[in-house]
Amino acid sequence: MVPMSHGFGGGMSLRTFSAIGLGLAVLLSGSSRPVPAEEVPTESRVVATYDVDLAGFSLGEFRLHARFEGSAYKIKGEGSFSLFVGQIYKSSGATTSAGRFRKTGLEASSFTVNFESGGKKEARRLSFAGGDVREVSIVPPKKGIGRRRVPVTEDQLVDVLDPLSAAFLHSNAVTPVCDETMKVFDGRLRFDIVLTPKRADRLPREAPPGLVGPAAVCNVKFVPIGGYKPDNAAIKYLSKTDQIEAWLVRLPNTTLYVPYWIGVPTPLGRGGATLTKIKIDLD
Repeated sequence: MVPMSHGFGGGMSLRTFSAIGLGLAVLLSGSSRPVPAEEVPTESRVVATYDVDLAGFSLGEFRLHARFEGSAYKIKGEGSFSLFVGQIYKSSGATTSAGRFRKTGLEASSFTVNFESGGKKEARRLSFAGGDVREVSIVPPKKGIGRRRVPVTEDQLVDVLDPLSAAFLHSNAVTPVCDETMKVFDGRLRFDIVLTPKRADRLPREAPPGLVGPAAVCNVKFVPIGGYKPDNAAIKYLSKTDQIEAWLVRLPNTTLYVPYWIGVPTPLGRGGATLTKIKIDLD
């Protein structure tokens, strides 16, 4: 669910399919607000499986493994997706994130992502110090910023989260869970996610057992900051829409929330990711 190749291109193409991944990554950005140490699930594990769909058709699954050890956390995600539209487009990837809970909020320490799409491969590595980005490695290396791309400045990489930490760790310890602006960097794209409260809603019957309702329904706004081309169709589309929505549900006995459902409009129909299975081992 990390962006692979931005832009809708002409007609139906791999770029169109990849833009859906960007939209889902935008949806999965979460909260960096403070989390009291006593409300963090120590020495625990959460395994969550999401079905990713487009216009009612399943594209594949994305599975997340999160482990908590004291104030530290480690998250791993992996998925494989395919879409048939005259041709079969396939992509797969794996991503990891590590960091810790601080009184001032989440603090990422590392982020990796490896993905393959249409025969192309890419690997990214990010390291952080004190919440600030310190090193970025992309293989194969990018060809340069280019005149048409908005640059990412050093001050924009201060106190930011990687996409996976932002995606999976939410809290309502201080303010409502759907009331925050997050700063996110994925190695190429620097963007803000603005969450605003929309409503509370009951979980559907098919929701996995063990979740604590009701769901907090958030309106999600994507704001590009740097690393993008102003004329990029996917960026323009996502930044203008007001139809991005995320449902967040609380893990039992904690103030932490995880996404239950996320949805974003695309030119091919509404795309989304739904939590279908979850296993929670909380000490």
